[in-house]
Amino acid sequence: MTPSTGSAPNLAGKTILMSGGSRGIGLAIALRAARDGANIAMLAKTDSPHPKLEGTVHTAAEQIRAAGGQALPIVGDVRNDDDVTEAVLKTQGEFGGIDIVLNNASVIDLSRSLDLSAKKYDLMQDVNVRGTFMLSRAAVPILKDAANPHILSLSPPLNLSPKWLGAHTGYTLAKYGMTMATLGLAAEFAKDGIAANTLWPATTIATAAVKFALGGDAMMKVSRTPEVYADAAYEVFLRPAAEYTGQTLIVEDVLRESGVTDFSGYAATPGTPDDQLFPDIFLD
Repeated sequence: MTPSTGSAPNLAGKTILMSGGSRGIGLAIALRAARDGANIAMLAKTDSPHPKLEGTVHTAAEQIRAAGGQALPIVGDVRNDDDVTEAVLKTQGEFGGIDIVLNNASVIDLSRSLDLSAKKYDLMQDVNVRGTFMLSRAAVPILKDAANPHILSLSPPLNLSPKWLGAHTGYTLAKYGMTMATLGLAAEFAKDGIAANTLWPATTIATAAVKFALGGDAMMKVSRTPEVYADAAYEVFLRPAAEYTGQTLIVEDVLRESGVTDFSGYAATPGTPDDQLFPDIFLD
Protein backbone atom coordinates (compact mmCIF):
# COMPACT_ATOMS: atom_id res chain seq x y z
CA MET A 1 0.00 0.00 0.00
CA THR A 2 3.05 2.21 0.30
CA PRO A 3 3.31 4.63 -2.63
CA SER A 4 6.44 5.37 -4.58
CA THR A 5 9.25 7.19 -2.83
CA GLY A 6 9.25 10.13 -5.23
CA SER A 7 12.32 12.27 -5.78
CA ALA A 8 14.15 11.43 -2.56
CA PRO A 9 15.04 7.94 -1.35
CA ASN A 10 13.52 8.04 2.13
CA LEU A 11 13.45 9.80 5.50
CA ALA A 12 16.34 7.90 7.09
CA GLY A 13 18.12 10.18 9.53
CA LYS A 14 15.65 13.03 9.00
CA THR A 15 14.26 14.75 12.08
CA ILE A 16 10.58 15.58 12.50
CA LEU A 17 9.32 17.86 15.28
CA MET A 18 5.59 17.49 15.71
CA SER A 19 2.91 18.84 17.99
CA GLY A 20 0.72 16.13 19.46
CA GLY A 21 1.15 12.65 18.04
CA SER A 22 0.16 10.42 20.95
CA ARG A 23 -2.49 8.74 18.81
CA GLY A 24 -4.45 8.95 15.57
CA ILE A 25 -3.19 10.67 12.45
CA GLY A 26 -0.11 12.19 14.05
CA LEU A 27 1.08 8.84 15.35
CA ALA A 28 0.39 7.19 11.99
CA ILE A 29 2.57 9.80 10.24
CA ALA A 30 5.30 9.31 12.84
CA LEU A 31 5.23 5.54 12.40
CA ARG A 32 5.44 5.84 8.61
CA ALA A 33 8.56 7.99 8.94
CA ALA A 34 9.97 5.71 11.64
CA ARG A 35 9.96 2.77 9.23
CA ASP A 36 12.67 4.62 7.31
CA GLY A 37 14.68 5.27 10.45
CA ALA A 38 13.60 8.88 11.00
CA ASN A 39 13.95 10.77 14.27
CA ILE A 40 10.63 11.89 15.76
CA ALA A 41 10.32 14.50 18.51
CA MET A 42 6.80 14.92 19.89
CA LEU A 43 5.61 17.88 21.94
CA ALA A 44 2.44 16.58 23.58
CA LYS A 45 0.49 16.97 26.81
CA THR A 46 -0.40 13.31 27.26
CA ASP A 47 1.98 12.35 30.05
CA SER A 48 -0.65 10.01 31.52
CA PRO A 49 -3.52 8.15 29.84
CA HIS A 50 -6.78 9.93 28.97
CA PRO A 51 -9.86 8.22 30.46
CA LYS A 52 -11.48 7.79 27.03
CA LEU A 53 -8.58 7.89 24.56
CA GLU A 54 -5.71 5.48 24.12
CA GLY A 55 -2.10 6.55 24.02
CA THR A 56 0.39 8.83 25.72
CA VAL A 57 3.50 10.54 24.40
CA HIS A 58 5.46 7.73 26.05
CA THR A 59 3.53 4.84 24.46
CA ALA A 60 3.82 6.63 21.11
CA ALA A 61 7.59 6.85 21.56
CA GLU A 62 7.73 3.10 22.26
CA GLN A 63 5.82 2.39 19.04
CA ILE A 64 8.11 4.68 17.04
CA ARG A 65 11.19 2.88 18.33
CA ALA A 66 9.61 -0.50 17.61
CA ALA A 67 8.95 0.63 14.03
CA GLY A 68 12.63 1.49 13.54
CA GLY A 69 12.83 5.18 14.38
CA GLN A 70 14.34 7.29 17.13
CA ALA A 71 11.89 8.98 19.47
CA LEU A 72 12.09 12.00 21.76
CA PRO A 73 8.90 12.37 23.81
CA ILE A 74 8.59 15.90 25.20
CA VAL A 75 5.80 16.51 27.70
CA GLY A 76 4.57 20.03 27.13
CA ASP A 77 1.87 22.28 25.70
CA VAL A 78 2.08 23.95 22.29
CA ARG A 79 0.21 26.88 23.90
CA ASN A 80 3.14 27.51 26.24
CA ASP A 81 5.94 29.55 24.65
CA ASP A 82 8.58 28.15 27.01
CA ASP A 83 7.52 24.60 26.14
CA VAL A 84 7.75 25.39 22.43
CA THR A 85 11.23 26.87 22.78
CA GLU A 86 12.36 23.94 24.91
CA ALA A 87 10.99 21.44 22.36
CA VAL A 88 12.93 23.08 19.53
CA LEU A 89 16.17 23.23 21.53
CA LYS A 90 15.80 19.66 22.86
CA THR A 91 15.15 18.34 19.35
CA GLN A 92 18.16 20.14 17.93
CA GLY A 93 20.29 18.98 20.84
CA GLU A 94 19.20 15.36 20.56
CA PHE A 95 19.28 14.95 16.80
CA GLY A 96 21.49 17.79 15.53
CA GLY A 97 18.84 19.67 13.60
CA ILE A 98 15.24 19.78 12.42
CA ASP A 99 14.16 18.85 8.89
CA ILE A 100 10.37 18.85 9.23
CA VAL A 101 7.81 20.57 11.44
CA LEU A 102 4.44 18.82 11.57
CA ASN A 103 1.60 20.91 12.99
CA ASN A 104 -0.64 18.06 14.04
CA ALA A 105 -2.09 19.21 17.38
CA SER A 106 -5.62 20.47 16.92
CA VAL A 107 -8.79 20.95 18.94
CA ILE A 108 -12.18 20.26 17.38
CA ASP A 109 -15.57 21.54 18.53
CA LEU A 110 -18.32 21.74 15.94
CA SER A 111 -20.72 23.66 18.17
CA ARG A 112 -22.82 26.39 16.62
CA SER A 113 -21.81 29.93 17.58
CA LEU A 114 -24.44 30.40 20.30
CA ASP A 115 -23.52 27.07 21.88
CA LEU A 116 -19.72 27.42 21.77
CA SER A 117 -18.18 28.41 25.09
CA ALA A 118 -15.69 31.27 25.10
CA LYS A 119 -13.18 28.95 26.76
CA LYS A 120 -13.44 26.41 23.93
CA TYR A 121 -13.21 29.16 21.29
CA ASP A 122 -10.00 30.39 22.92
CA LEU A 123 -8.62 26.85 23.18
CA MET A 124 -9.13 26.22 19.46
CA GLN A 125 -7.48 29.52 18.57
CA ASP A 126 -4.56 28.90 20.94
CA VAL A 127 -3.79 25.34 19.86
CA ASN A 128 -4.75 25.39 16.20
CA VAL A 129 -3.69 28.86 15.06
CA ARG A 130 -1.24 30.23 17.60
CA GLY A 131 0.35 26.85 18.20
CA THR A 132 0.93 26.32 14.48
CA PHE A 133 2.47 29.76 14.12
CA MET A 134 4.65 29.64 17.22
CA LEU A 135 6.04 26.12 16.75
CA SER A 136 6.81 26.76 13.08
CA ARG A 137 8.37 30.14 13.80
CA ALA A 138 10.54 28.78 16.60
CA ALA A 139 11.95 26.11 14.29
CA VAL A 140 12.58 28.33 11.24
CA PRO A 141 16.17 29.32 12.15
CA ILE A 142 17.07 25.60 12.37
CA LEU A 143 15.00 24.60 9.32
CA LYS A 144 17.06 27.07 7.26
CA ASP A 145 20.06 24.77 7.72
CA ALA A 146 18.21 21.61 6.65
CA ALA A 147 18.75 20.05 3.23
CA ASN A 148 15.05 19.79 2.38
CA PRO A 149 13.03 21.65 5.05
CA HIS A 150 9.26 21.24 5.27
CA ILE A 151 6.49 22.66 7.41
CA LEU A 152 3.25 20.69 7.11
CA SER A 153 0.00 21.62 8.84
CA LEU A 154 -2.99 19.28 9.01
CA SER A 155 -5.59 21.82 7.94
CA PRO A 156 -8.01 22.36 5.06
CA PRO A 157 -8.10 24.48 1.91
CA LEU A 158 -9.68 27.92 2.37
CA ASN A 159 -13.23 27.35 1.18
CA LEU A 160 -15.20 30.58 1.59
CA SER A 161 -18.53 28.98 0.76
CA PRO A 162 -21.23 30.12 3.25
CA LYS A 163 -21.97 26.43 3.78
CA TRP A 164 -18.63 25.97 5.53
CA LEU A 165 -18.13 29.43 6.95
CA GLY A 166 -21.44 29.14 8.78
CA ALA A 167 -21.44 25.47 9.66
CA HIS A 168 -19.34 25.81 12.83
CA THR A 169 -17.87 29.30 12.72
CA GLY A 170 -15.56 28.95 15.72
CA TYR A 171 -13.95 25.75 14.45
CA THR A 172 -13.84 27.01 10.87
CA LEU A 173 -11.93 30.10 11.99
CA ALA A 174 -9.44 27.96 13.88
CA LYS A 175 -8.74 25.54 11.03
CA TYR A 176 -8.60 28.26 8.38
CA GLY A 177 -6.26 30.16 10.71
CA MET A 178 -3.89 27.18 10.69
CA THR A 179 -3.95 27.23 6.91
CA MET A 180 -3.42 30.99 6.63
CA ALA A 181 -0.50 30.88 9.06
CA THR A 182 1.07 28.13 6.99
CA LEU A 183 0.56 29.88 3.66
CA GLY A 184 1.97 33.05 5.17
CA LEU A 185 5.10 31.23 6.30
CA ALA A 186 5.41 29.69 2.83
CA ALA A 187 5.47 33.12 1.25
CA GLU A 188 7.73 34.68 3.87
CA PHE A 189 10.40 31.98 3.88
CA ALA A 190 10.31 30.83 0.25
CA LYS A 191 13.61 32.62 -0.31
CA ASP A 192 15.14 30.43 2.40
CA GLY A 193 14.01 27.26 0.65
CA ILE A 194 11.56 26.26 3.38
CA ALA A 195 8.39 24.60 2.12
CA ALA A 196 5.14 25.16 4.00
CA ASN A 197 1.99 23.34 2.93
CA THR A 198 -1.27 22.06 4.38
CA LEU A 199 -2.77 18.60 3.97
CA TRP A 200 -6.42 17.53 4.34
CA PRO A 201 -8.30 14.33 3.47
CA ALA A 202 -11.18 13.95 1.05
CA THR A 203 -12.92 11.54 3.42
CA THR A 204 -13.27 11.38 7.18
CA ILE A 205 -10.50 9.48 8.95
CA ALA A 206 -11.17 6.77 11.51
CA THR A 207 -9.72 8.35 14.66
CA ALA A 208 -10.93 8.88 18.20
CA ALA A 209 -11.57 12.54 17.36
CA VAL A 210 -13.96 11.56 14.58
CA LYS A 211 -15.65 8.98 16.77
CA PHE A 212 -16.27 11.39 19.65
CA ALA A 213 -16.78 14.70 17.78
CA LEU A 214 -18.39 13.75 14.49
CA GLY A 215 -20.43 10.59 14.36
CA GLY A 216 -19.53 7.66 16.57
CA ASP A 217 -19.04 4.13 15.29
CA ALA A 218 -21.26 4.70 12.26
CA MET A 219 -18.91 7.43 11.01
CA MET A 220 -15.87 5.26 11.68
CA LYS A 221 -17.23 2.59 9.35
CA VAL A 222 -17.45 4.98 6.38
CA SER A 223 -14.02 6.53 6.92
CA ARG A 224 -10.48 5.77 5.76
CA THR A 225 -7.68 4.70 8.08
CA PRO A 226 -5.06 7.17 9.34
CA GLU A 227 -2.52 5.40 7.12
CA VAL A 228 -3.90 7.18 4.05
CA TYR A 229 -2.97 10.51 5.68
CA ALA A 230 0.41 9.11 6.75
CA ASP A 231 1.34 7.91 3.28
CA ALA A 232 0.40 11.28 1.77
CA ALA A 233 2.38 13.23 4.38
CA TYR A 234 5.36 10.97 3.70
CA GLU A 235 5.17 11.84 0.01
CA VAL A 236 5.05 15.57 0.80
CA PHE A 237 8.15 15.31 2.99
CA LEU A 238 10.09 13.78 0.10
CA ARG A 239 9.21 16.51 -2.40
CA PRO A 240 11.80 19.20 -3.15
CA ALA A 241 11.01 21.99 -0.71
CA ALA A 242 12.14 24.81 -2.99
CA GLU A 243 9.55 23.83 -5.61
CA TYR A 244 6.70 22.37 -3.57
CA THR A 245 5.36 25.04 -1.25
CA GLY A 246 2.41 27.30 -0.56
CA GLN A 247 -0.17 24.65 -1.44
CA THR A 248 -3.33 23.43 0.25
CA LEU A 249 -2.99 19.77 -0.61
CA ILE A 250 -5.58 17.00 -0.55
CA VAL A 251 -4.42 13.60 0.71
CA GLU A 252 -5.82 11.56 -2.15
CA ASP A 253 -4.49 13.97 -4.81
CA VAL A 254 -0.98 13.69 -3.40
CA LEU A 255 -1.19 9.90 -3.48
CA ARG A 256 -2.56 9.86 -7.03
CA GLU A 257 0.35 12.05 -8.13
CA SER A 258 2.61 9.46 -6.51
CA GLY A 259 1.09 6.63 -8.53
CA VAL A 260 -1.55 5.23 -6.17
CA THR A 261 -4.64 4.12 -8.10
CA ASP A 262 -6.30 1.74 -5.64
CA PHE A 263 -7.48 3.19 -2.32
CA SER A 264 -9.49 0.15 -1.21
CA GLY A 265 -6.83 -0.90 1.30
CA TYR A 266 -7.37 2.32 3.22
CA ALA A 267 -11.03 1.65 4.00
CA ALA A 268 -11.56 1.44 7.77
CA THR A 269 -14.15 -1.23 7.07
CA PRO A 270 -12.66 -3.52 4.40
CA GLY A 271 -14.77 -3.76 1.29
CA THR A 272 -16.48 -0.37 1.67
CA PRO A 273 -16.71 1.16 -1.83
CA ASP A 274 -15.09 4.58 -2.28
CA ASP A 275 -18.42 6.15 -3.19
CA GLN A 276 -19.87 5.16 0.19
CA LEU A 277 -17.14 6.86 2.24
CA PHE A 278 -18.12 10.01 4.10
CA PRO A 279 -16.65 13.24 2.68
CA ASP A 280 -14.66 15.32 5.13
CA ILE A 281 -15.75 18.83 6.09
CA PHE A 282 -14.65 21.98 4.23
CA LEU A 283 -14.62 20.20 0.85
CA ASP A 284 -17.36 20.61 -1.74
